[in-house]
Amino acid sequence: MQLAFTRTLRLKVRTEAYAWFNAAANEVNEVFNYCNETSYKAATRTDLKRKYMSGFDLCNLTAGATQYFDKIGAETIQSVCTHYAQKRQAARRLRLRWRVSRGARRSLGWIPFKAASLKRKGVCLRFAGKCVRVFERERLEGVQWQGGCFAQDAVGDWWLCLPVKLEAEQSIAPQEAVGIDLGLKDIAVTSDGDRLPAGRWTKLYAGKLASAQRRGHKRQAKRIHRKIARCRADALHKFSRKIVSQYQKIVVGDVSSLKLVRTRLAKSVLDSGWGTLRGFLQYESQQAGRTFEITSERNTTVTCFPCRALTGPRGINGLTVRFWVCSNCGELHDRDVNSARNTLIGSRSRTSSGNESSYGLIPPSNVYRVREAWIESASAAA
Repeated sequence: MQLAFTRTLRLKVRTEAYAWFNAAANEVNEVFNYCNETSYKAATRTDLKRKYMSGFDLCNLTAGATQYFDKIGAETIQSVCTHYAQKRQAARRLRLRWRVSRGARRSLGWIPFKAASLKRKGVCLRFAGKCVRVFERERLEGVQWQGGCFAQDAVGDWWLCLPVKLEAEQSIAPQEAVGIDLGLKDIAVTSDGDRLPAGRWTKLYAGKLASAQRRGHKRQAKRIHRKIARCRADALHKFSRKIVSQYQKIVVGDVSSLKLVRTRLAKSVLDSGWGTLRGFLQYESQQAGRTFEITSERNTTVTCFPCRALTGPRGINGLTVRFWVCSNCGELHDRDVNSARNTLIGSRSRTSSGNESSYGLIPPSNVYRVREAWIESASAAA
């Protein structure tokens, strides 16, 4: 069975086109800011003509604007208008953040385009009358794109981003299901005991980063930040690929990074990359035909897996407790493995009950019945 999925190809642009792309990005910012201002004024009118402008409306208002720009064309302007309308609607706001073209807070370059705007021409790609060369051009052989963009990273390099549709062959994983607990000492721990230790990549390069910042080498500091991000992504990619290849169903907890960054654990939380790992697991599961689910982590750490009693360590001070004994049944638990098992069984109990809103801690009267059903299903799968 063939499965279709979308994947983004990222190809680095050669440096001779950087100056042209920087100028084109400034023109894109002008169009974006015009859409931002016009939409806000139309949505905040005090008369009966108040209107929330769509991408079609913005395209009509910007018709003929190419005479004011030297780099971008009509198709790029329409792409900017369409993207702006989609982003504003998704954010549910009257106005988005302005795109800044100059200064210390300059927005990273972004140039969207339609499929017809980018064409092959020999060893180059032609875009808006400009011949652009990219590295690894052979990866574009036989690829049909529907649209895309040129995007700039924090270092200042430009990348060609092309969402393309690919087909993957579905296969059955050797094992049925796994629950994953996200943490700080170990970034991820599975219900079978596999671990992804915390890399502490920010701490590893902290000395080089501080030295570059003291000397005022901003570009070198940005490169070190990019090195840290790539090391983190590499470790998360390898772990997620291993999990997707081994399990048919993957259940991950919904621990929120945005809430924990407001605490004293902020640096460790951001360095762990929980959201990145969930994103990797989600799209790799889609490619391989796996089932991916994000479920509630409520009380998974304090719940004893065998007897379902709430006897585990609690609070910030309880984070130092890695092993604990249940006072109800006497079972010795590894904190993270126990939480991963509860994440998995919580997903199964919620699916069987048909109630998506309840995670559940199971009522005491139903504890042993659910536990017996879990043991029977696990033995049948084995």
